[in-house]
Amino acid sequence: MACRKVVFSLGATFRTPFSVTQLMDPVYCPTFQTSTHKRHLSIHEYQNMKILSKYGIEIPKGEVADSPEMVRMITDQLGGRSVVKAQVLAGGRGKGTFTGGLQGGVHIAKSTQEAVGFAEQMLGGKLVTKQTGKRGRPCNKVLVNEMLQPLQEYYFAIVIDRTTMGPCIIASREGGVDIEETAQTKPDAIVKQPIDIHTGVTDEVARDVATRLGFAAGYHDKAVEQFLKLYQVFTDLDCTMLEINPLTEDANGQVICMDVKMNFDDTAAYRHKEIFDLRDWSQEDPREVQATQANLNYIGLDGDIGCLVNGAGLAMATMDLIQHHGGSPANFLDIGGGASTEEVENAFRVINSDKKVKAILVNIFGGIIKCDEIAQGIITASKTLNLELPMVVRLQGTNFQVAKNMIESSGLKINACEHFGESARMVVDLARQRPV
Repeated sequence: MACRKVVFSLGATFRTPFSVTQLMDPVYCPTFQTSTHKRHLSIHEYQNMKILSKYGIEIPKGEVADSPEMVRMITDQLGGRSVVKAQVLAGGRGKGTFTGGLQGGVHIAKSTQEAVGFAEQMLGGKLVTKQTGKRGRPCNKVLVNEMLQPLQEYYFAIVIDRTTMGPCIIASREGGVDIEETAQTKPDAIVKQPIDIHTGVTDEVARDVATRLGFAAGYHDKAVEQFLKLYQVFTDLDCTMLEINPLTEDANGQVICMDVKMNFDDTAAYRHKEIFDLRDWSQEDPREVQATQANLNYIGLDGDIGCLVNGAGLAMATMDLIQHHGGSPANFLDIGGGASTEEVENAFRVINSDKKVKAILVNIFGGIIKCDEIAQGIITASKTLNLELPMVVRLQGTNFQVAKNMIESSGLKINACEHFGESARMVVDLARQRPV
């Protein structure tokens, strides 16, 4: 069921023994806001690695490649052995499957030719993981790293904790695995350390975390050094999540960040133009890209009933009612409390671009935004876009009667309905009547 799938996935991280707001791919899990469109930028691993390197944080040697020939050259420079990692913005790469048949997005190559072979199967293909949906996401680059032999793997992350309303370190001695699974099966293996935003991660806090994780004497100081630098990255760049999985000890006494994910707060984009310019739009749902550019809070789903609603709570309730009547929502779309006529028209453009949509439900409570303004947007969009999809419109609140008269006199085939439950039932019936 599309609606519940998304609502549950957004809440999944909050049911773990620790409270975090970011442990999932932000491209498919934007944060719901009741007023403004809020997303957390995610960039590729190789780009994150460059950031860590600038802060003096230990990372594996390696380079990014966009062709098998480059992979050959890099692997030769690394001594003929390497780790080839698909650069796709999705979690679970290691367990994913390429549409061409290759299993896994991370492979150890014991020879240059083997590395080239993996690259040939990755580049230009699409990787399907538990977070991408059936469509998968394109792999246009691979990261080619040196092959290291870790002695111990840890998990380390700094996230925003809703409970303490500030940064929080989440860590575990059991790294290199799904941290949510560890939290559910072995909650005692999770180390949680709230951070005082005024003092940050002090040397004392970093040493305490390193001790609780069980770092041996030879690695303890290195771990503390890495923790302090990672928190500096987190605060300097306005991160909402910084995740190292795994963080490893090697035979040379080093503590190395083997894999990194970072999310950045979109409201700080004006401070970090060089980072936000790195956004890879090819990794995102085209519908969501279009919605983002129109300043709309949109998440594409798998159903066939388009939804245009104001307010996240009303939007989710609308999707629930559609499902209750046997339908399936095609999207979550919250136009916010102050949407203009132009934004309403843009919302219809996004919905209309989804070829799966068979009917549209508009459910608006007019408060800040007046019902007649919504009605004008509906009428304009219907005429401009030549909308042929059946539509049910429920408007309540400020200037409701004016809006109703506007729609009735427009000459358009729009089904008006004053009751919430009835409007959901009506749009489900209309969608069923449309040909497959």
